[in-house]
Amino acid sequence: MWKSPGTPVLLEESQLAVGLYVWLNMSWDEHPFLTNRFLIKSIKEIETIRSLGAAGRLYYYPEKSTTSPNRKAILETALADIEEEKSAGIISSNKAALAQEILRAERVKKDAYRVQKDAAVRAERAWENAARSTKDALLTMARSPKSAGEQLSLLSRETASTIAKGQEVLLHLLGDKKDSGPQFHALNTMTLCMVLGKRAGLTEAELGELALGALAHDAGKALIPAQIMKTWPRKKHEEDFYRQHVHLSVELATKSGVFSQPALDVIADHHEAVDGTGWPKGRKNISKGARILALVNLYDRLCTPEVPSREALMPSEALATLFRHHATKVDNELLRMLIKLLGIYPPGTVVKLSDDSLALVVAPGPDSLRPRVVIYTPEISKDLAPMLDLSHESDLKIVEALKPSSLPPDALEWLNPQQRLSYFYSVSNGQTN
Repeated sequence: MWKSPGTPVLLEESQLAVGLYVWLNMSWDEHPFLTNRFLIKSIKEIETIRSLGAAGRLYYYPEKSTTSPNRKAILETALADIEEEKSAGIISSNKAALAQEILRAERVKKDAYRVQKDAAVRAERAWENAARSTKDALLTMARSPKSAGEQLSLLSRETASTIAKGQEVLLHLLGDKKDSGPQFHALNTMTLCMVLGKRAGLTEAELGELALGALAHDAGKALIPAQIMKTWPRKKHEEDFYRQHVHLSVELATKSGVFSQPALDVIADHHEAVDGTGWPKGRKNISKGARILALVNLYDRLCTPEVPSREALMPSEALATLFRHHATKVDNELLRMLIKLLGIYPPGTVVKLSDDSLALVVAPGPDSLRPRVVIYTPEISKDLAPMLDLSHESDLKIVEALKPSSLPPDALEWLNPQQRLSYFYSVSNGQTN
């Protein structure tokens, strides 16, 4: 459970003390600290704060502090000034060394932020381009299957090539998207299928077939009445009609003339289960590509249901649900890979950090317990908030994942964890598709 730090109290620089939970009411790039709010743990941190010229912008939170402001500080500062005059050379040298250390810390922090932000921006831009093409193709596939199929085929080939050649593939939670349409689920499933497929050892050709199948696996839903798509629970005849989307998707893909048989099989089997309880045919022996899409499709629908009345699970809850309730239906090896890929705290999860700050997970990290996060910084917009890779920060770690319902309204609005989850990828060689 996260609690607001309380009401900030203005603090004089001379009153700083180890144990105070402080707030630097200044831009994130004006100081070398990882966050604007933190617990002072050392004398060096006090010296660093005093060197920033933060007078009038320095506050502390009594409820979060383990000590009180230094009331003797004014006298101590006066005495220190006398001592400084006696040993001006030594003090000057120490200040110069501290200034150099602060500059180095600021440079490291800003360089890391720049790299992460650049990858996220490239993913956003690439998603926008892919979304336009995918939306157009899926909305026109019923009347122009050949043209739409060619659009999807080009995107899938480019994606597979980039993923196959990238040394490291990173997932990024995207910002809020005001648009609507079939492209969101199509691109989510394609993205996760590509990253998981590469982890599972698929070749570039196999990745291309999987990407194409993932993009078009729900194309047939355009021919299902909207009322049936929005109804839950459905009556038997409505459910039977709904399930025809698999056959209709295969039919449209076949008419396009660009789908290979493996790509068609991926579409046909994306609702099948390894225990034979899936549909439409109850097949157990399905291709690895189809098993990947079946797993990814289920995960994304748990996070973002297509029926408005169904509850959306937080990403960590969706993974737990897959593990607890669907383990007999999905490929367990692929499920373990997916959990390792997304981490214990998947993108979209709200977390509490060890310094009591709030954060939103925006990308998995190399360590499943230490993802990349955006720190809740209410005084600035979310787009400008500090982004941290917790795998590089030994002093910060995740304490727990939080339910949105436990957040105060202002934090909930800023973090917006219930937004429709959308993610895309970037690769370590600087390319994004």
